[in-house]
Amino acid sequence: MRRLFPVTDLTPADDEGEWSLDALAEAYAYPEQDGPWLRANMVSTLDGAAQHDGRSQPISSESDMRIFGTLRALADAVVVGAETVRLEGYRPARAREAFAARRAAAGQGPAPAIAVVSGSLDLDFTLPLFVAPLVPTLVLTGAGAPAARIEAARKAGAEVVVAGEGSRVDPARAVRELADRGLRRLLTEGGPRMLGQFVAAGVLDEMCLTLSPMLTAGDAQRIAGGRSVAVPERFTLMSILEEAGFLFTRYRRI
Repeated sequence: MRRLFPVTDLTPADDEGEWSLDALAEAYAYPEQDGPWLRANMVSTLDGAAQHDGRSQPISSESDMRIFGTLRALADAVVVGAETVRLEGYRPARAREAFAARRAAAGQGPAPAIAVVSGSLDLDFTLPLFVAPLVPTLVLTGAGAPAARIEAARKAGAEVVVAGEGSRVDPARAVRELADRGLRRLLTEGGPRMLGQFVAAGVLDEMCLTLSPMLTAGDAQRIAGGRSVAVPERFTLMSILEEAGFLFTRYRRI
């Protein structure tokens, strides 16, 4: 892997090869601030597909997965949509020895919590994500969610967080509710519909986008869906890493 931007004093020979997890953690460290910071991590093909055959894995790479794991290991909580939980077979985040000292120094638990966004709570609460996590899973839902489903989530051991009215979860409120629980370093891995809601609400602070050197054609989703924003929001480029044609970019909101 090599750094393309920002340009540093390192020569190409110094900067190439497999980066250590410590080096990746430094490169993707969260900014120091009091409030929440929401970053997204997504992958896209050259022609804009966020997935192939319904999953992101076919357009990913080994290095992409190393960065994926690093971003998870730095987060207090991973925010994910219910549809992605169902399609990707989400499991609880695990503790990783390589990041244990870093998390302890930051005052974090052994692993990030998974926070599932679901207005209907149409989820299988017998899955390991809910009944066997190292850190209790949170379920973000609206005040009008079915009472029976709320009870099922709580019985499974999940913490139910009301973050909206009716059956709708308000993205800005979801971020605030998590921050109020001490979960300020937030990472969302999708899906596209939920990412689109965060974008439309203006609460996304950072985008970590892997550009995959593949073409898929077809009608796969983009990385963000839903309604368009009234005025496109501008982000600034922070860094670019490259390996085997994959570009690992990092942008932050201006």
